[in-house]
Amino acid sequence: MSARGRALLELVLAAAAAAGCVASWMAADRPATAAPVAPGEPETAVTVYSAPLLTLALLLVTTAGVLLVVGVARLRRG
Repeated sequence: MSARGRALLELVLAAAAAAGCVASWMAADRPATAAPVAPGEPETAVTVYSAPLLTLALLLVTTAGVLLVVGVARLRRG
């Protein structure tokens, strides 16, 4: 595989990782209700986050960044 082909593959993989990051981030939260603090008070709307999905999003954005830098560097070098 040529250097240009490998660089383009890395850039495509970076875009895929970024898309996965966005999908994981969007799926990480869900609405919920919290119990009243004092008797007679209304319930409070809260957002609950999924730690594994947030961790996956951070891993994917890191991978996308590394692949982007390596791909651009390989394109410029070749």
